[in-house]
Amino acid sequence: MAKCLTLNAHSWLEDIPLKRLFDIAEHILEMDYDIVCLQEINQLRTSPVAKELQNYIPIAETPPIHEDNYALYLVNYLRNHGRNYYWSWAYNHIGYQDFHEGVVILSKTPFEAQDILVSDFDDETNFHTRRVLVAQMELDGVPVTVTSLHLSWEGRGFEPEWQRLEHYLQGFSTPLLLMGDFNAPTHSDGYRLILESSLGLHDCHETAVHSQGDHTIVADIDGWEGNEDALKVDHIFASKELEVKMSFVSFDGGNAPVVSDHYGIAVEVGWV
Repeated sequence: MAKCLTLNAHSWLEDIPLKRLFDIAEHILEMDYDIVCLQEINQLRTSPVAKELQNYIPIAETPPIHEDNYALYLVNYLRNHGRNYYWSWAYNHIGYQDFHEGVVILSKTPFEAQDILVSDFDDETNFHTRRVLVAQMELDGVPVTVTSLHLSWEGRGFEPEWQRLEHYLQGFSTPLLLMGDFNAPTHSDGYRLILESSLGLHDCHETAVHSQGDHTIVADIDGWEGNEDALKVDHIFASKELEVKMSFVSFDGGNAPVVSDHYGIAVEVGWV
């Protein structure tokens, strides 16, 4: 069995962000995750370029990693505490005027990384510009394709973005593990679009032998202004070859402290 985590971290936009980062790292150390997918991972546009990047897997035409890249801080903390992760970062767009914002994958094992532009836009100044990070790796010795993604909202880009991603992933023969902030609440039209796609995916939280928690955002956070509901917009979808022993909402103040305007999703998966 393998342990996987996804979290929209909100990174340097959080209050006391270093404390949040340490909380995330300590939870990763405690749970010993094999794969971690993170979204809204940012760095200041004007900060210095990092000189040392251990276990970093670069992607062509991606901006250089800066010294204050949130994922770089995280993997350095984990390494200093005896846990080594390979990692990659795919750039999406400029966030909050000051930041390069993207998505990240951390893995205990080496992997090959690429990104795919799924949005209608390829303009870093447009926050609807979205790239999905795609990793080819092994999970318990079996080849698998893992994605970390942060899609746009339903009716505001989600549908064509998903269709492009679905078409791209049809070219892979390996089982799929899709993790991230889909901005499509459970049982919404966009959510059903994913489950009804030709990729043959299932929602790990719904199919787990044991599951806990039912939402990952509460009320009107960024991008969900005016929302009054508790919604589950963060998901882990998998191919039918992967079965789920356990799925739980994390970083909700229970098993781990709240670290972001999103809660996370953690699963334990294995091969059928």
